[in-house]
Amino acid sequence: MKIAFIGGGNMASALIAGLAGKLTAGANIHVVDPNGAALEQLRSKFGVSTASAAGAELAGRDVIVLAVKPQSMREVAAQLLPLLDKTTPPLVLSIAAGIRAADLSRWLGGYGAIVRCMPNTPALIGQGITGMVATAGVSAAQKDAADAILKAVGQTVWLDDEAQIDPVTAVSGSGPAYVFYFIEAMQQAAAELGLSAEQGKQLALATFTGAAQLAAQSDEPVSLLRERVTSKGGTTYAALTSMEASGVKAAIVTAVKAAAQRGKELGDELGGAA
Repeated sequence: MKIAFIGGGNMASALIAGLAGKLTAGANIHVVDPNGAALEQLRSKFGVSTASAAGAELAGRDVIVLAVKPQSMREVAAQLLPLLDKTTPPLVLSIAAGIRAADLSRWLGGYGAIVRCMPNTPALIGQGITGMVATAGVSAAQKDAADAILKAVGQTVWLDDEAQIDPVTAVSGSGPAYVFYFIEAMQQAAAELGLSAEQGKQLALATFTGAAQLAAQSDEPVSLLRERVTSKGGTTYAALTSMEASGVKAAIVTAVKAAAQRGKELGDELGGAA
């Protein structure tokens, strides 16, 4: 598979690390980015070819991954438009938040083979999860290629409707920040209860990692796992009762819905006409 990346930042680097020498040879990967230092690092580490601007090297690519900031996507699409191979159109795979496939297609002159993806930052250690949706012009082979690329850094979830990308963004795209926020709170509580900063960090991280793995490996619902840790009148019961009284669960649900709404708003703002 011959792949080009437009953008060589953290997420692109994570994908390249998962792909090079595994799904395809590093020499089959081309990276375009104005940051010369980032290109040199990718070139020396993975054996990819690089360029500071998109050019003839994009010809014959099976997949073009757009890994640029959402605010830059319209400009990048304008640069890409005359370079797309019209004879054997490559799959365009977008990992830019908020950019809807219809808008990207319009900026690319009505291009039909687009897969929109929403990965998350655990992809940097191969533990990501990506929500994905394909336009009608994507072939079965191209869909398989997109799936293989994103599975190089974790799990994939295919969606039937692009409108579901906003909830995916809210749950898993932004989700790592919620986890970090909860860990911060646990560490703060540990410190206020007299544990050292290092002890609090170790306890909070190991607890969160272990509980998440237990939930992932269990066939039982997380509600049942929670109940098994909770004895009425015990310490866990006291904590959960306090959380319920403070409306913690309701606040989290409201927050995730706010993230989904903001995702929709970003799509409206970034995808304006023309």
